Amino acid sequence: MKKYITLIAVLLISVSTFAQKERTLTLNEDTNLIDVVYYHDNGEISQTGSYTADGKLEGEWLSFDEKGKKVVTAYYKGGKKVGKWVYVIEGTLKEVDYSKTVGSL
Repeated sequence: MKKYITLIAVLLISVSTFAQKERTLTLNEDTNLIDVVYYHDNGEISQTGSYTADGKLEGEWLSFDEKGKKVVTAYYKGGKKVGKWVYVIEGTLKEVDYSKTVGSL
């Protein structure tokens, strides 16, 4: 009996974890990418970006806090981090340049 209760608890936790990741997916016929928008629990946009058909992150990705303020601008090519990423940390802009790292495209 304990095994069944544990199994049900694990399933409920898994389902609730995935349920919190509300999103919309749209095929962009011009780029042939899948555009996605993730939402915070309060309905504000959490992230926007695109995936390739095989599930790799591509192009510009933006992240927002729960109040809708942009906190990260990031770039991907074929699922790898590229270019300059900009973070807002406690009101201060920080940059990380992935174009200078080994293995960047």
